[in-house]
Amino acid sequence: MSNVIILPVIIPFIIGAILILLYKRHTIQRVISGITMLALLALSVYLAIYVYQHGTLVLEVGDWEAPFGIVIVADLLSTLMLLLSTLVGTVCLFFAFQTIARDREKQFFYPLYLFLMIGVNGSFLTGDLFNLFVFFEVMLIASYGLIVHGGTGYQLRESFKYVIINIFASALFIVGIAWIYSITGTMNMAHIAQRVSELDQTGALNIVAIMLFIVFASKGALFPLYFWLPKSYYGPPAAIAALFGGLLTKVGIYAIIRTFTVIFNHDTGFTHKGLIVTVAGFTMLFGVLGAVSQFDFKRILSYHIISQVGYMVMGLGIFTPLAVAGAIYYIAHHMIVKTALFLFAGATQKITGTTDLKKMGGLIGTHPWLAWLFFITAISLAGIPPLSGFFSKFPIILAGFEEQQYVISAVALLVGLLTLFSMMKIFSYAFWGKQKHTEAQAKIPVGKLLLPILPLVALTIILGFAAEPIFTYSMEVAEDIMNPTNYIESVLKE
Repeated sequence: MSNVIILPVIIPFIIGAILILLYKRHTIQRVISGITMLALLALSVYLAIYVYQHGTLVLEVGDWEAPFGIVIVADLLSTLMLLLSTLVGTVCLFFAFQTIARDREKQFFYPLYLFLMIGVNGSFLTGDLFNLFVFFEVMLIASYGLIVHGGTGYQLRESFKYVIINIFASALFIVGIAWIYSITGTMNMAHIAQRVSELDQTGALNIVAIMLFIVFASKGALFPLYFWLPKSYYGPPAAIAALFGGLLTKVGIYAIIRTFTVIFNHDTGFTHKGLIVTVAGFTMLFGVLGAVSQFDFKRILSYHIISQVGYMVMGLGIFTPLAVAGAIYYIAHHMIVKTALFLFAGATQKITGTTDLKKMGGLIGTHPWLAWLFFITAISLAGIPPLSGFFSKFPIILAGFEEQQYVISAVALLVGLLTLFSMMKIFSYAFWGKQKHTEAQAKIPVGKLLLPILPLVALTIILGFAAEPIFTYSMEVAEDIMNPTNYIESVLKE
């Protein structure tokens, strides 16, 4: 059974390589890539259910026992992230079928798409730091190709910052890996955790912790390393922007959660309640202020990625089961809702030809389904009950008050209000008011564009109305990762 957990990496690798040879056959590429993503989604659902029922799965590649060989680990957190990533990847791919230009398809769009999924899925499943770096690089190389896809001047200019910050972070990652290897003599995360607990997390180990946090924070767009994100995500087509908005920053957040629950969990006063909570507060505040100041649909959403990841690391920083469970819940909510919002931006751009809010208006009269589905998703992002945004924010803020973290909790409440303001600004400018698009544009059908988005809108409603069982599951995930003994014993077979 353990061999199955490598399939989310192997399948897109094989199919992606085959699609390179079929790059001129657009229809065949669409069919094969669509079937592949649906198969990955079904596989991730199966793995999530199996691990929930039977416990952590570990694959020792080549039968080399941990910690000497490479291990692939599927626990509650990694399978949940795998499920969410394949869901987002599937939805964005089917939206791309309707919107991607033919000349962009010719530029190896589908192979790059699947290679990105290799990096994302591998990052969630790997059990050692060096292979986390390897999968990060696979993901980033594919993202470099996708973020400049089409080769417009704006994309090339703004993606340069994206490439530079990631090259810097990757170099720092290698230094951090080398340093922690020199201290612990191992790359296996479970074994590192065991050695760190024996050595006591002080001095050099805290410096390594900060170094790795900076690496993952740059990839997760945390303060002050978020400057590359808003303009970089503005340039690509909506399907790619939605894929990036839903997935890429969450890989960095996952890496922070994994390392700071399994490895660096012995000096929480410094790392969690000091460093992480402070960064979370500034990330939320500066991100939402950027969103409030914008009058462009996609740029508002891009800045909200920054503010919303602050909630996730806030839950980790508070570091109680309630707060971490809220962070897990919030990751699921955000990946679903943020992907949907970027796809809505693509649908409105398809009609109006612009994302400038001042040039839009009256879409509720010509495309009411688009307007009201966007409204549901927008208020979910803002945290209005009974949708998923409220039930994911509530435990994080409640835990903050319980732990007397009053400043960060107040910031979280303020950011929620400003998020509501900015999302209602989009609704009032783009959908309400006087119609600014032509009658010909008013007749543009968007039914096929809404079909891939509908499951995401349904999920944010379901995650809200089924909050109790969802939060119970999130609490089980939180308790599992906050007790690193379970992870260590599963990997090292102690």
